[in-house]
Amino acid sequence: MKRTVRLTVISCCMVSGVIALQAQKYSNEFLSIGVGARAQALGNAVIASTEDVTAGVWNPAGLANLDESESLQVGAMHSEWFAGIGKFDYLGLTLPLSSKQRRLGLSVIRFGIDEIPNTLSLYESDGSINFDNIVEFSAADYAFLFSYAQRLKTQKGRLHLGGNIKVVHRRIGPFATSWGFGVDLGLQYRNNGWQFGMLAKDVTTTFNAWSFSFTEEEKEVLELTNNEVPINSVEVTKPQLVLGAGRRFELGNVGLLPELDLIVTTDGQRNTLLSASPFSIDPAFGIEADFKQFVFFRAGLNQFQRIKDFDNSENLRMRPSLGVGLRIASLKIDYAFTDLGSEENTFSHIISLLLEIKPRKKE
Repeated sequence: MKRTVRLTVISCCMVSGVIALQAQKYSNEFLSIGVGARAQALGNAVIASTEDVTAGVWNPAGLANLDESESLQVGAMHSEWFAGIGKFDYLGLTLPLSSKQRRLGLSVIRFGIDEIPNTLSLYESDGSINFDNIVEFSAADYAFLFSYAQRLKTQKGRLHLGGNIKVVHRRIGPFATSWGFGVDLGLQYRNNGWQFGMLAKDVTTTFNAWSFSFTEEEKEVLELTNNEVPINSVEVTKPQLVLGAGRRFELGNVGLLPELDLIVTTDGQRNTLLSASPFSIDPAFGIEADFKQFVFFRAGLNQFQRIKDFDNSENLRMRPSLGVGLRIASLKIDYAFTDLGSEENTFSHIISLLLEIKPRKKE
């Protein structure tokens, strides 16, 4: 068993490294936003600690933490970014297989901007403007994640493995569509309060094949306004490796769980705390305190970036987040306050719900 785990970890790293040298650009950044108000409040540092239905997105191995008594678990989230312009929605569910050691999960994500005016037909043939010709369209990204998780027997601690098959669909009104496919692999290990996690995202790379369908009239307008007419193309999402470690402390009725994650990207030098080419490392830190697993208080920091001001002075900026959670019987309600980027006026309120549906006990 130890040999199998060792080979799995090495294979994930080797596949990520080899494909990173071949891929040329990345896409599907909407999947990096993350789901669940708990994760958002913790600065997305949840790779090692995630253990509910949202693990299907963060680390599929975390689904194996749910036992058979939690038969069906459903999660949902809604948030709005950039003063309500962008809407981010999530719906997920997980249920056990006949074997108590295995679980399946399904996650659906949508990030979209609606009511975008189409001005390509704004002008009539005689050059006059007709606002009645303006129609609205939506630009939306969809992701469907099919998850599998399994517990493995160990002499010490708990070891879980998991994986995702990922289908990505992106649409820009009637003009452009793309389909993409990818695979994620995850691992979690827990022992004596310590929690460790690893996620290899897009280990096979995720390819998005774009196709465009402009009419001849629309192509003519694009050319006359000095815009390029797009052609069918392929985008590639390069692999990422996320490593996480945390430790749970029990202080009477109070629990404390800090976690540190390291996000290793392979698409070249990025503006991160540890920046290099082709690998950059972006840390994320979160801490959660709870009272009798009933009420939760959370805080997190991530997205560390060096920003230059007009006088060429360099400042370190980061993304702070706060949140609370409440558990009432089988219902969990979580709230987070955070921002999508480092600029002003990007803060958002995020609310997510999680419901456990347990089977009736036999009399």
